[in-house]
Order: sequence, then C-alpha cells, then structure tokens
Amino acid sequence: MMEKKVVLAYSGGLDTSVILKWLINKDYNVVAFIGDVGQKEDLNLAKEKALECGASKVYIEDLKKDFIENFIFTAIKASALYEGKYLLGTALTRSLIAKKQVEIAKKEGTNILAHGCTGKGNDQVRFELTWMKFLSEVEIISPWKEKEWLAQFKGRIDLIKYAKKEGIPISATLEKSYSVDENLMHISYESGILEDPSKEPSQEMFKFTLSPKKAPNKETKICIEFEKGIPVKLVNLSKNKEVKGSLELFEYLNKLGSENAIGRIDIVENRFVGIKSRGIYETPAATILFKAHQDLESITLDKEVMHLKELISPTISKIIYNGFWFSPEMEFLMAAINKSQENVSGKVYITLYKGNTIITGRESENSLYNQAISSMDKEGGYNQISAKGFIEITGLRFKLQGITNEVMAKEMQTK
Repeated sequence: MMEKKVVLAYSGGLDTSVILKWLINKDYNVVAFIGDVGQKEDLNLAKEKALECGASKVYIEDLKKDFIENFIFTAIKASALYEGKYLLGTALTRSLIAKKQVEIAKKEGTNILAHGCTGKGNDQVRFELTWMKFLSEVEIISPWKEKEWLAQFKGRIDLIKYAKKEGIPISATLEKSYSVDENLMHISYESGILEDPSKEPSQEMFKFTLSPKKAPNKETKICIEFEKGIPVKLVNLSKNKEVKGSLELFEYLNKLGSENAIGRIDIVENRFVGIKSRGIYETPAATILFKAHQDLESITLDKEVMHLKELISPTISKIIYNGFWFSPEMEFLMAAINKSQENVSGKVYITLYKGNTIITGRESENSLYNQAISSMDKEGGYNQISAKGFIEITGLRFKLQGITNEVMAKEMQTK
C-alpha cells in the first residue's frame, strides 16, 4: 500500500502528539507544522518531540509579524469585538495558521491535512473552511469527529494511557485544572474548573497580567500614533521612550499593559456550534489599541460613516469568530472599513493605571472637530436660529402621528 502524506497542525501538546502517533500507526507519513504566533514555548523542543514521535519532517514558521500586521491590526481597524467583549485572539491565529498549513501541503505535494480540534469548538471550523478556500480538493482528517478515534479515546485519561504505551513524552497530568492557549495577542483559559461559570479563577492562574492589586501605584502615560487606522509609533511619556515597528510596538505595549493589569476579561460566549462556553482572556496590548483607535475615530470619522461602521463591526466580529476570515463577505465589508480609515491618522494620549485605560487627549490633522463651532461661548459660524427650522422639519412626522392618534382617540370615545 502506498504511504499517504499528511500535514498535521502540531502544538506539541498531549492531543496533537497522540494524533501524530495515531496517524503513523495508520500508515501515514506525517509532516508536522508548528506556527509561531508568539506562544512562549520552546518550539525547538516541540520539534524534537514531533520527530521522536515519528514525524518525517517538522516545519516551524515564524508568523508573528504576519499575525500582527495582517490580522490583529485589521481586526482593530474594523473595531472587531465579538459579543461586545472578546477581541478574537484565538480566532485570528487559526485562520493564519490554516492558510500557512495549506502552503506547506502544496510544497510537500499532498492534499491531506489534519488538526486536533474537538468537534465541540470553533477551531475546527476555522481550520477546515480556510483549507477548503485555498485547497479545494483537500482531504481532511479530524480525529475528534471520527468514530474510530472516539471509540478509542473518551478523554484525557485514554490519551495519557496511549501516550505512555507508545512512549510519547508528555507533561500532561490528570490534575491539570484548565487548558491554556497562548499567542502574541492573548492567553485564553478554559475547561476544567472553569466550566462552572460561577467559580472564580485563582489569581495564580494568570500568566500574563498583574492583578490590579499588585500593579504600580503610579500612572504610566503613553501616546500612540496611527496612520490610516494602523498604529505606527508608541511613546512612553513617563520614560521618554519611543518604539516603532509593528512587532516591537505590540510587544512593548503588551509589557506596559501587563504591568498595569490591563486586558483581563471573564466571559460566557456563544460558540458557532451553539454551545455556550466560559472563557477567560488576558489581552493587554490589543485592549489598549482598540480603545485608542476607537477614540481617534471620534474626531476623524464623519458622523454617518461612524454610525454605519458601528453596524458593520459586530457583523465582522461574528464573521471572524465563526471562521469566515477568507470569505467573500469579509472581503466586501473590509473594503468599506478600509475606506473609512483613510483619514484615521493622529495621536491618542493615554494613561494606564491599575487595570484602566484612560484616554486623556487626541489630535489629528484630519480632525473634524471644530472648536469654534462646538464652543458654548462663541457662535463660530453656526446660526442657532436655523436650528428652529431644522427641528420643525425633523418633528413634522411626530406632529402628524400625534394628530392621527388624537383623531383615533376621539373616534373611540364616540363609539
């Protein structure tokens, strides 16, 4: 029988290590792919582990700048905030990793792709829809949706037993109380003890941000400069330090946000498959950038454009969350977003303090704010008398509705 080659999205964790060995035992030639999206792990150690498990080749691809410039910054331009709370750190990485996985599959001359996502989550959709877009004849191996796999593995106990039997080096134990997923944008925590939404997480769980109680008792003042909706420079005004470059800026802002206890949320979200899931996230840099960008739009966007964007943004958030990043509708809506950002350039002044991102000022050469017109002390070219006619015309339909209601009420009285 001819050996079949499969490219597996590999993390080095328990699930994907067992899947790698399981595929080899089913006579697959497994090529492992590790996407470096800023997870603070020893990826070379993960590579060695994959080779030890029997992978014929391991790719480690540095995706950090791509992740920041083409995914995180794009989502911030779009004001993407799923269900008004979640900044989409996991969803954004999956679309990127899945696309790169297709590129490797084409390089390796195969159309077979595999992942370790469960059948209950969102990631399975994000991976597989992206594969379908860029490799139309893709053959998908998704073990957690296969009867053979599910008959053999009911959960972590079975995975650990299999790993020990097959000599797979693992650090997983049954005592681990939650799962962790980390990238440059955020750290997410779910499952285990967190599946009870009434249970408060321990402070020891958080890897990224300080608790507000332990954050400094002094403010950190910064300025973020944007060009067409994209952050291009950060100045730490408290230390007179300037940072440029997408990766450098984002990593430094992560540091400042973490030190000032910014970016923690604890939510119950609605997964694409219909399940409600409790997730806890630490997202310092993106939280600050989201608020700064939103504030800069307040002086650079036309009123009606801003209100239309407020209608579009939740839809884009849902598209990203559900794994439709590379869909026609995403391309269509982002064309409008990119148009809206043409004048979103300027500076936003921010104070970071004990979990708070406090906007203290903003300025832009493209500002639509006119101090003379807005002033309560100057006329500034605004004729207040004109407001009388404006309100009369605006209120005409209210008058007509009131007249109709009065007539109907009189008719009811005479009956």
